[in-house]
Amino acid sequence: MLGLDSGTGGTFTAPAETHTFNGILFDMDGTIVNSTDAIVKHWHKIGKELGVDPSVILETSHGRRSIDTLAIHDQGKANWDYVSYIEGLIPREYGADAVEIPGARSLLASLEQINALWAIVTSGTRPLVTGWLDVMKLSHPQHLVVAEDVSAGKPAPDCYRLGMDRLGLAAEERRAAVLVIEDSPAGILAGKAAGCRVIGLATTHSIEQLRESGADWIVQDLRSVTLTSGCVGVHGTIQVEIRHALER
Repeated sequence: MLGLDSGTGGTFTAPAETHTFNGILFDMDGTIVNSTDAIVKHWHKIGKELGVDPSVILETSHGRRSIDTLAIHDQGKANWDYVSYIEGLIPREYGADAVEIPGARSLLASLEQINALWAIVTSGTRPLVTGWLDVMKLSHPQHLVVAEDVSAGKPAPDCYRLGMDRLGLAAEERRAAVLVIEDSPAGILAGKAAGCRVIGLATTHSIEQLRESGADWIVQDLRSVTLTSGCVGVHGTIQVEIRHALER
């Protein structure tokens, strides 16, 4: 896992750190699964239907809600019925094109094993998220925040604030004690604006983009994020070990 980042000269060799959190909020695409190839095929299909160059759509679509992307190109398609329909098709039509992010399966299973507080907070719709979790046979969270739950998508902090609400965390339990795990600059900005500490995964964006967005730690993937053997869980605190982060 150790390596040199050619864009910055930094190395993923920072000493291991252990931190205590009251809950963990995960982004979905690029964080738990990598469906880039599937999403590219999806937007090529939609672009053809709309008469829009798919490369133009793909320039700004990652980390953003489809309804916001569609609003730029065709206001008539920017409604939840249409968005939920087309996103629900993605795992069924392109399921073979997605892969899980290394370490995701074991981390989610560990959280479930100790009954810890965690949720998925995503710019995707409910049919898209549950479809990917089913196709990949990954743990389903008890709490879920999806695109249609908020009026403003990432980088607005609304989704992560709602995620903390759904975990049932009181105000005093939130201050720097909720961990967000993200891969996109928009998601990192949203997590920071919500008052959370953020791990940035170098799975879809450059190291420099993750740094500029304010990630507290940058790691290559979820193999660097594990629960300690003495983790309390059971709706108590979660002790997280972060290994092989980018040197600051």
